[in-house]
Amino acid sequence: MEDITVEELKERLDKKEEFAFVDVREEWEYEEDNLGALNIPLGQLANNLGEIDEFRNQEIVIHCRSGARSANAKKFLETKGYNKVRNVIGGIMAYRNLEEE
Repeated sequence: MEDITVEELKERLDKKEEFAFVDVREEWEYEEDNLGALNIPLGQLANNLGEIDEFRNQEIVIHCRSGARSANAKKFLETKGYNKVRNVIGGIMAYRNLEEE
């Protein structure tokens, strides 16, 4: 599935659309700044698939700080049979830059 731009993500969040939303940053990063996503740090994702298993056949949007960790999370989830995973391009940094414009 194609990745998602920060513009599309912002539009969907503003409309309060329902979708699975996961933040794979570390807890301290999440506490400093979050968009309301479920926080499962990348290093803990493999052991916490039960938290997102109900979304296996639904769209899952994943983000991190810059898009690198979430890209790795997307690849990992795809190997586990999740086929509707989208990475937020540029991560929360790009999202915050968009809000400042």
